[in-house]
Amino acid sequence: MTHTAPAPATVGPTDRGTRDRATDARTEGTPQHPAPTSAPDHAADVADVRRLVQDRAAAFRAGDAERLVADLLPDAVLFTLAPPLAQPAAAAHDVGALRAWFAGHGGRVGYEVTDLVVRIDGDLALCHSIDRMGAPDDTPGHRFDLWFRTTLGLCRVGGRWRVAHQHQSTPFHMDGSFRAAVDLRPGSDGDQG
Repeated sequence: MTHTAPAPATVGPTDRGTRDRATDARTEGTPQHPAPTSAPDHAADVADVRRLVQDRAAAFRAGDAERLVADLLPDAVLFTLAPPLAQPAAAAHDVGALRAWFAGHGGRVGYEVTDLVVRIDGDLALCHSIDRMGAPDDTPGHRFDLWFRTTLGLCRVGGRWRVAHQHQSTPFHMDGSFRAAVDLRPGSDGDQG
């Protein structure tokens, strides 16, 4: 990739910042996932995937629906925070609906990716992170601040990494109430982050 990612912006003050964990099993190795003996282009692949993830976050912050949709494969499957359980491919590529959602929040929605972990094998990549989305205090009627989990499955097609699958979720309380645990923050009670 030849483009550069803009400087990361945050939703608001956080002690986590926009850190990426350098825990790629193929480059560093772990007991569960030993590093390969030679992977000359692997570091560049990891950098490209990390750049794509951060570019998507920047596009989200900019309200750039076209840029977000451009990263999706035609048959991408998205499990987003909003219903339904799975978005049909046509809905995932609906630039107009995404623009309307951004406009409904005054076009000012923050997005931050933290604790990004990337694993690559050939033309397939898996990423997971703890993400933060929110609207500023001065967005009338639309203030929110939410931490959630994101997993991306990527495929390299024609030399370019594209999103094949996105899964976002928030935990829910297992006390019988089944309430979404949207009050969790990294490092808070009940969170190991």
